[in-house]
Amino acid sequence: MIVGSPNKAPVARSCTSPRKRAYRRSAKIRKETGFRSGLEVSMAEELTAQGVDFDYEPKPLHYTKPARKARYTPDFVLKKQGIIIEAKGRFDTADRQKHLLVKDQYPDLDIRFVFSNPNTRISKRSKTTYAMWCDKNGFKYAKASVPEAWLKEKPTKKRLKAMEAYLNGESSD
Repeated sequence: MIVGSPNKAPVARSCTSPRKRAYRRSAKIRKETGFRSGLEVSMAEELTAQGVDFDYEPKPLHYTKPARKARYTPDFVLKKQGIIIEAKGRFDTADRQKHLLVKDQYPDLDIRFVFSNPNTRISKRSKTTYAMWCDKNGFKYAKASVPEAWLKEKPTKKRLKAMEAYLNGESSD
């Protein structure tokens, strides 16, 4: 970015944010040393200097996140069709995780999405779009409005039973 006034010569300024600079610094450390941060580099040097044998990030440790009670309130419930519709402009990580958990715990509920733009990427760094995420995880979706085909769709007994259980409070407190 060039900044200046009519009386002064333009001055070049860096446009990088502190976060970008930190990311670049971290990437440089990783490239040069194999460690993720300067702290890890200094700890490795300290352990080595003390003659301590160690492995750095040998393999991941898998764990289960503890269960916590949460709730989800569907946007639109089409009782006759047995369909739940979520209207989404933004579809962030927390929303995506929530819907995977809901689908896992209520597999017979038919939850569908209407996005303002299904071709929006799920994050700046990902090539995956909302539509791709839905395809991968077995959710139906549409752009901007509820398709007429969804409204004319005949419900299955399984879907209606799940919808009835949801509406009658069998799935809530």
